[in-house]
Amino acid sequence: MLILANDGISSKGKEILEQNGFTVITDKVNQEDLIDEVNRRGITAILVRSATTVRKEVIDACPSLRLIGRGGVGMDNIDVDYARSKGVVVVNTPASSSQSVAELVMAQLFSIARFLPDSYKNMEHEDFSVLKKKYAKGIELRGKTLGIIGFGRIGQSLASYALGIGMKVIAYNRTPCSVSIPLEIGSEVVNVEVKTISDLNDLLSVSDFISLHVPKQSNGRAVLGAEEFAKMKDGVRIVNAARGGVIDEQALISALDSGKISAAGLDVYENEPNPNSALLTHPLIACTPHIGAATLEAQDRIGEEIAGLVIEHLSK
Repeated sequence: MLILANDGISSKGKEILEQNGFTVITDKVNQEDLIDEVNRRGITAILVRSATTVRKEVIDACPSLRLIGRGGVGMDNIDVDYARSKGVVVVNTPASSSQSVAELVMAQLFSIARFLPDSYKNMEHEDFSVLKKKYAKGIELRGKTLGIIGFGRIGQSLASYALGIGMKVIAYNRTPCSVSIPLEIGSEVVNVEVKTISDLNDLLSVSDFISLHVPKQSNGRAVLGAEEFAKMKDGVRIVNAARGGVIDEQALISALDSGKISAAGLDVYENEPNPNSALLTHPLIACTPHIGAATLEAQDRIGEEIAGLVIEHLSK
């Protein structure tokens, strides 16, 4: 069986598949050529990350396709329900990248608390003493309240890091629950219970920092827009490493310009891979190019997990 890993796969994942009799193609196929390539080669499975989309037209036009695999969490680039209605298996790897994404969010939190991206950009061009004064209003994370919107695997992993450095954590989940968060302290593990809330407004009004960990909404609306920003504390800082579109980008720029929001960290955007240039150049936004899961460890875990899922479903 031929497997097209169109957005790449770790060497470990490829090795596992090949050891089990699959042929893995890693040559990148342009989106507009995907249907022709699948049919020309009789490809059985497509493995994607976030760059390649597998929509209804691909599913309908490719009768050889039996499995679509998403290396990562969100599957909004795949018409999941439609594929399954046609008998095509759809799988993803929700657990493999949780720690890596959570660590990137922590990096963004530290970064926007101390104006790191903008201060670095300006060191070459401005007077050092002027810059010291300009960036003298950074804040510490310890003792601040982190509001986590969406408390799945990534949200919980983020909570463990935040609690570990002394932050207070409040979490929003549509279904209230109580989650035990393990904190590793030396050789010991201490569990801290976090009770989620179901009223988003309660989180917005008390959080010093907010991080989103929810999928793109089915109705296309942003989770955070002008109305939600108005309910937040003045000077709040926001990070989005979930999905482009869960924050209203124009409303975010307006809130930054007005001072309502002090800073933002973005790893995901609308219109990827060509996001709004006003976000990339804004002095109060720390931007990264959708690299939440881009660690060597996460790529190995994703590759191994997706390979196992392919073998499980296609070897039957």
